[in-house]
Amino acid sequence: MKLLNPLLAAMLFSLAGASQAANVLVVLSDADHLDLKDGKTYPTGFYLNELAQPLKLLLDAGHDVTFATPNGKAPAVDATSLDPMYFGGDAASMKQHQGLVDRLDISSRQRSPVISLARAEQIGYARYDAVYIPGGHAPMQDLIRSAPLGRLLSHFHHAGKTTALVCHGPAALLSALPDARASVARMEKGGKTKPPGWIYAGYRMTVISNQEEGLAKAALKGGTMKLLPQTALETAGARYSSNATPWTGYVVTDRELITGQNPASALQVGQALLDRLKK
Repeated sequence: MKLLNPLLAAMLFSLAGASQAANVLVVLSDADHLDLKDGKTYPTGFYLNELAQPLKLLLDAGHDVTFATPNGKAPAVDATSLDPMYFGGDAASMKQHQGLVDRLDISSRQRSPVISLARAEQIGYARYDAVYIPGGHAPMQDLIRSAPLGRLLSHFHHAGKTTALVCHGPAALLSALPDARASVARMEKGGKTKPPGWIYAGYRMTVISNQEEGLAKAALKGGTMKLLPQTALETAGARYSSNATPWTGYVVTDRELITGQNPASALQVGQALLDRLKK
C-alpha cells in the first residue's frame, strides 16, 4: 500500500479538522442597567468570566463565534465582575480573559462585531450550530421579553440544537413564551399563574437561586429586583434544581439545554458545550 506524502497527509488532516468547526451564536443583552422596583436602577451588563471563559474554550478549539444582541448594540461589561475571585483568585487569568474580550472589541461602540438578532434571523438560523447566553443582571432587562430571541430559541428547540446558558442567562428562556412581554409583566407584578405553551415546560434546569440573589442583595444598594429568575422559571413550568452550597458550580443538562447556576458554573457550562460540539 502506497503511503501518503507526509505534507499532503498533514494538509488533509488539517482540512478534516477545519470541517468540524462549529459556529456558535453568543447572545448578549443591549442593556447597561436593570430597572428595579420603586424607580431605582442598577448598572450592569455581562459578567466577564461568564462570557470569556466559555468563549476562550470555543476559540481555542477552533470554533467560530458570532455575537448578537437584540438591537445590535455593543454590550457593556458589569464592572463588579472585574474581580479575580471569579477566576479562582487568579489575577493573571482574569487579565488574560479580559484581554481576549478587549481584542475582539465586543464592547467597543465604534468597532464591535455584534449584530442584531434580526440580522441573525436574516442570515438564517441554520448557520448556527449552538447558542450560548451568559449572565450578569442585564438579561433580566431585555432578553427575558425579546420576541426575536424567542424565535431563535424556538428554532433551536425544535431542531434539537444545543442551547447553553449560565447564571441569569437561563432566565432568557422566558422569551420563548407565546406572549413573553405580557407574561413577564404579569410575573413582575407577582402573578403566579403558569403561562400556557412554553416550549421548555417540564425541562430540568438551573439558574441563579433565590438564596444567592438574597446573599448578593447588598450589591443592589437597597434596591429590589422586579423578578427573581428562579421564581420566574418555576412559574413558567421549569423543574428547577440548585446546588447544596451557594456560589459553588452547578450544571444541569436536559435534552438540548445546558444550564449553569452562577459565575462558578461558567467553565463547566463551556466545557459541556464544547463536548456537545464534538459529537
